[in-house]
Amino acid sequence: MNHQIGRTLARLHGLFTLGLVHAPSAHGCAACGCSLASDWESQGYSVEPGFKLDVTYAYLEQEQLRSGTHNISPGDVPEGQELEKSTRNNITTLGLDYIFNSDWGVSLDLPWVAREHSTLGESHDELQTSSTSSIGDLRLMGRFQGFTSEHRFGLTLGIKLATGSFTDTFSSGEPLDRGLQPGTGTTDLLAGVYYFGTFAKNWGYFAQAALQTPLDSRADYKPGTAENLNVGLRYTGIGGVIPQFQVNGRIAGRDSGAEADALDSGGSLIFISPGVTFEVTHQLATYVFVQVPVYQNLNGYQLAPNWGITAGVRYVF
Repeated sequence: MNHQIGRTLARLHGLFTLGLVHAPSAHGCAACGCSLASDWESQGYSVEPGFKLDVTYAYLEQEQLRSGTHNISPGDVPEGQELEKSTRNNITTLGLDYIFNSDWGVSLDLPWVAREHSTLGESHDELQTSSTSSIGDLRLMGRFQGFTSEHRFGLTLGIKLATGSFTDTFSSGEPLDRGLQPGTGTTDLLAGVYYFGTFAKNWGYFAQAALQTPLDSRADYKPGTAENLNVGLRYTGIGGVIPQFQVNGRIAGRDSGAEADALDSGGSLIFISPGVTFEVTHQLATYVFVQVPVYQNLNGYQLAPNWGITAGVRYVF
């Protein structure tokens, strides 16, 4: 990979902030959207040393009740099971990336989580609402892609720290569900593998798998282990406009512990995510992606995402 290709790949950013394994926490972890690897670095980290700054905004709306693979109505949820109404997630993430050399790099991601939620509870007759806004859990990730001279295959390893609050409450003062908190309260291991390449002039592809698993529990709560798989395609023959298309998959285990809603958490989702990156200058790029679910199989009774959108700006120093 020559330096010109490296610079180009460094500028082609979509998002990684719901990304690599950066899916935000929400009630029924699996239902809070798939990981979106729209950071085109997943398909070729730059080989040139230096810093990159990324600010990403993601919106995900959950309003459709679902059990298993079927949409359901409120009347289908039995008493004793929580009847949720809606969840709206607004996640703004600051990302910093530093490249030591063509083999090694590190990244830091810190989200700001703003989430509104409403539920009728287990009795189905008392509306409770919550509105949270604070920092989420900090993520530190290292990567190595020096296995071949082309630098197309890489491994990532990192940790999620418990910097986000997990003690927020409903407007009534009742404790907010742990799965809806800005942070999980746990320290999690992050690991992944990726590969990128080309198959024709102006056509590129990538594949990426990532794992997030908690190393401990906190205050009677432990989030389920999550696996993400992303594949994508892009076309670079239109100058500074780069259309992209991804398929994002996520499998999340049930949460556990006395404060977890084990019955109504976890599941499997597949999203399609078309998007586009705009190269504004040699150093500056913007991007936008839309996520649409094509398959959802959720445990218990959960609010499924209808759609999501991600937009951001990236600057290479």
